[in-house]
Amino acid sequence: MDKKSSSQQRRESLGARSRKRVREILGTAREVFGEKGFEKATMVEIAQRLGTSEATIFTYFGSKRELCMEVLRRWYYEISADLEREVPLVNGFRARLHFVIRKHLMHLIEEGTGICALVLSEGRNVDEEFSDLITDIKRRYTSPLMAALVAAQKSGEIRRDIPLRLMRDMVYGSMEHILWSHIYSGFLADVDLTASRLSDMLWRAFMPPDQPAEALAQLHAEVADALHRYEQNEAEK
Repeated sequence: MDKKSSSQQRRESLGARSRKRVREILGTAREVFGEKGFEKATMVEIAQRLGTSEATIFTYFGSKRELCMEVLRRWYYEISADLEREVPLVNGFRARLHFVIRKHLMHLIEEGTGICALVLSEGRNVDEEFSDLITDIKRRYTSPLMAALVAAQKSGEIRRDIPLRLMRDMVYGSMEHILWSHIYSGFLADVDLTASRLSDMLWRAFMPPDQPAEALAQLHAEVADALHRYEQNEAEK
């Protein structure tokens, strides 16, 4: 059995005290990776912050990369669970799109540039050992948006001539560009304003081609109705 499998197996059979220790290791590792990124983070520093030895960490994790991947897996699990619970409660695709974008940007920026860079880069640079894991956790992470896209396309809220996967990639690709800019420049953008602008831009790209005309017609009808009611009120005075 390889190193990864044996350490995973040990973690799965831990008692309550050891599970608590694993949570402490992962919490500290998340802080260190968030501050320094994968390359500059060391197991020595993680152990020092924990007040323990490297040997203790290696009891539960076979390597720094394995520890890092478990940190990322749990990060994805947390936000995926939030999205799965919260996105269906938001009414309308446009509002759901804004919600997903704001949640993603806020969550990553709050984690620190190290974790942000890890989340963005691991899918490109992982070795074969972890490729299946990354694929699975990213699939779950993006599924709430995909479900919203499917429902919106079926209901006619968004156009049907753009593949769903392309729409998904447009959303996450746009956010990736914003986040890499944040990582390299250190500039912390106004997340609410950025999320609103990006969701508006993408909404205009996704809306059916005839929707602007329909929206204008609806506006004219609402104005005409309001004017009619105003004239009625004036006549009754």
